[in-house]
Amino acid sequence: MRKSNKKRTRPTRKLGLPPGSLVHIGEIKTERPSITLIEFDAHGLTETRFDDIEASRGYQPTREKLWLNVYGLHDPAVMAEIGRRFKLHPLVQEDVLNTQQRPKSDEYADYLFIVARCFDFDSDSRSLASDQVSIVLGRDFVLTFQERASGTFEAVRERLRAEHGAMRAHGADYLAYAILDTLVDRYFVMLDNLGDMAEDLEDEALNRPNPALLAEINRVKHEALILRRAVWPLREILNTLARADNGFFTADTRLYLRDIYDHTVHVLESLESVRDLLADLLDIYLSSVSNRLNTEVRILTVLTTLFMPATLIAGIFGMNFRTMPLLDERDGFWIAMGMMLGVAALMAASFWRRNWLKTR
Repeated sequence: MRKSNKKRTRPTRKLGLPPGSLVHIGEIKTERPSITLIEFDAHGLTETRFDDIEASRGYQPTREKLWLNVYGLHDPAVMAEIGRRFKLHPLVQEDVLNTQQRPKSDEYADYLFIVARCFDFDSDSRSLASDQVSIVLGRDFVLTFQERASGTFEAVRERLRAEHGAMRAHGADYLAYAILDTLVDRYFVMLDNLGDMAEDLEDEALNRPNPALLAEINRVKHEALILRRAVWPLREILNTLARADNGFFTADTRLYLRDIYDHTVHVLESLESVRDLLADLLDIYLSSVSNRLNTEVRILTVLTTLFMPATLIAGIFGMNFRTMPLLDERDGFWIAMGMMLGVAALMAASFWRRNWLKTR
């Protein structure tokens, strides 16, 4: 397996620290954090990018609703400043910096905190790359924290930039729904890639089984398991959000959340089909290897049987007796060889009629 060159922060760095300590855990996927603020309302939209914390401290928003997005989570000072501005609980800030979180949802008095996973497909290694996405939904703001710039939410930004788009007229809860919907839509793309890989492995298992195929089947099974671990808890989160009347999502937006919930159920059902196919591939591979081994053993057995009469004849003529037939004959050697070849030919013809010499 190819090892990652990215820097890692080990969870052991948090040993002994009090709850709420701001320590980044996970891979460092960007050189420096990047902060982008989108302010919008029914009348317009303003985008601002901050290259450092100092530039953001004195900034005052001018529109009703905010979407603050952060790329790169390895600088705790950035998280501390955002937590101060939006009054985030220290435990929320700690969970954002820990990029190994399980998808979950926590409700606080003034905001809702959601953790989900975003996936990309690496065409070179034919594997899934996973990033954590943290979402904080307030009454009039949405905060998103991503490990790196992946372009996942660019379609949502374009919908906000559209002059006559409907997203500006909706509240922050609708923006949070659009972000979650985009994440779930990407799960379908990952599911299609896993299905394509499983079908390719099925063809290879039927035609060219080899030891490398077994490792590839297990690798794809692991990728499917990672995707399932991300979708399964997210399904429960969406089910809870669609039913809960906590004031963060309006009744109209909760209808859209139910639609995303249905999509996650579809993803899970399709994932089970892929996993069943991969399990069947293991059986196909083992059966193919066993059949090939049986064929090779049968061929070796047939060859050994063909040479047994020759060995018997050679053994008889190799006995140390003074008087033996054909020893004094001038053509005795050729007669013995003819007997060996004749018996072998008769046995080979018999094996052929019984289809014992066929490899398939």
